[in-house]
Amino acid sequence: MTSRKTPQTMKPATAAKKLGVYLDATPAGFRDGVVSRDELNALQADPPEWLRDLRRNGPHPRQVVAAKLRISVSGLARAGITDALTTDEIEALKAENPEWLQRERETQVDVRKEAARLKAADEPRKG
Repeated sequence: MTSRKTPQTMKPATAAKKLGVYLDATPAGFRDGVVSRDELNALQADPPEWLRDLRRNGPHPRQVVAAKLRISVSGLARAGITDALTTDEIEALKAENPEWLQRERETQVDVRKEAARLKAADEPRKG
């Protein structure tokens, strides 16, 4: 007797996060169903036009906005940015380079330096 493997599925929100896109900007057909692991792999391997366009122009989810600005998601929240931003809006923020963005970038650099210091300090113990 052979057992049938049921396909692994995920909620659209999970799939959107894995694809790095803002769920509310995806097509209704994507948002309304479930996404199988095979479908997700196919979307990653050969993205359709709507996915390429979302990745290129946005709106982008907060984690992508934060990465593009080189700050943390918490830094976005401290700045009062809670909505998804388009690529043009992100580029405008970079060009404007407000004080809060400079401060958050400095904070992010400090956090990364501290993480690297802690990792280096931990290396001898792992031997």
